[in-house]
Parts: sequence; structure tokens; C-alpha cells
Amino acid sequence: MAKGFPNMGGKNMNSMMKQIQKLQKEMETMQENLDKEEFEATAGGGVVKAIVNGKKELLKVEIDPDVVDPDDVETLEDLLLAAVREAMSAAEEKTQGEMSRLTGGMNLPGMF
Repeated sequence: MAKGFPNMGGKNMNSMMKQIQKLQKEMETMQENLDKEEFEATAGGGVVKAIVNGKKELLKVEIDPDVVDPDDVETLEDLLLAAVREAMSAAEEKTQGEMSRLTGGMNLPGMF
């Protein structure tokens, strides 16, 4: 038994280590699955679409050709930015939700 820490030796410590190892494996599997998942968001009523993966990498951007106005590039830039940010946010929310589910709501900073 660890001096000054009752009930932290032997079987209890082994059980805790097994639980931690199990949680690590579950988190790795969850992250692998999320990395493959795609998150899509649109802006401007669907005229701009952004797709990111769980790694928050931008995979694809689609723009309706009818909205391309050479005299108003700024609006298109704003729509692109909005769609990408929304898709990234969706990926982050899903990651945080899955992490919270796995850890029972414990806040483990720096995990994801």
C-alpha cells in the first residue's frame, strides 16, 4: 500500500490501471472513427458548401457558379469562411461530445 494513500495499493491499483488502459483504447478507436467522418456545412442558403473531416482538415469546397460575381468577391469570401467555420465547429462538437460520453463527463484537458 502506498504510504499516506490508503486503498491505493494491490488490487485497487491494478483495477484502476486496467480501466485507464481500456479508456485509452476506446479513445483511440473513437478518434480513428472521427478522423474518417465528414462534416458538411453550407452558407448563403446552400450556395457555398464546405466539407471537413474529424481531423478538421478541409476536404472540399463547392460553390454554386451562379453566385460568382467578379465585382463582389468579398461576399463570396465571407460565405466561404462561414461555411468552413461551421463545418469545423460541427467536427469539434462531435469530438467533444464523444469524448464526454467516453469519460463520463470528466474534463481531461489536452486530450482532444
